[in-house]
Amino acid sequence: MSEQKVAVVTGGSAGIGETTCRALANDGWKVVVAARRLDMCQQIADEIGGVAVRLDVGDRGSVEKLAELERVDLLVNNAGGAKELDYLRDAQDEDWQWMFETNVMGTMRVTRALYPQLKAAKGLVVNIGSVAGTDAYKGGSGYNAAKHGLRGVTRAFRREEAENGIRVCEIDPGRVKTDFSLNRFKGDEARAREVYEGKHNLTAEDVAEAVRWVASLPAHVNIDTMSIMPVDQAER
Repeated sequence: MSEQKVAVVTGGSAGIGETTCRALANDGWKVVVAARRLDMCQQIADEIGGVAVRLDVGDRGSVEKLAELERVDLLVNNAGGAKELDYLRDAQDEDWQWMFETNVMGTMRVTRALYPQLKAAKGLVVNIGSVAGTDAYKGGSGYNAAKHGLRGVTRAFRREEAENGIRVCEIDPGRVKTDFSLNRFKGDEARAREVYEGKHNLTAEDVAEAVRWVASLPAHVNIDTMSIMPVDQAER
């Protein structure tokens, strides 16, 4: 690739990931749009002059393929999600395993795989966390645990790599109106719609603008954490 700076965005085919890809491209980045749905990644990449890559963060082979990129200046670990709103007494092993695999293990795999490129570039890693990683709510124990885990990973990695010039940031959105709840409730549109009705909600663009801004700062500036919530989400 050329001297143009390269950004990799996981979960880049929709929602916060897609809008982040577009915001970064508008700021002059060469964006690698990475997600499981290659056709959607390709459509976005074609529109923004980027590169489409099929990526499943739960598949080590898929992640290792991503590591063939020659240059990475920015990694946005956006792939993640939640499953259901079960109380701990009703927890499903497979839902918890998926949340940890996607939110925690996936972030670890991708960051580890791209570490040589990030170190060479003295790059930036932005992990998309959640206010669920700093607080807890009924029915959220699995997602809370996963996002608290991601927060621990982020803070440790920040300390580990400060001397190498790698910047590490966690952006923690509150209620964002995307397909997040639809995916959480496994396609139940009524339950998903109820989460957002009658409320002021963040948009995916709001979060993407935060990523774009963090990525635009000079190399000596590190935004450790940023919480972004709609005005009516002062408490749960």
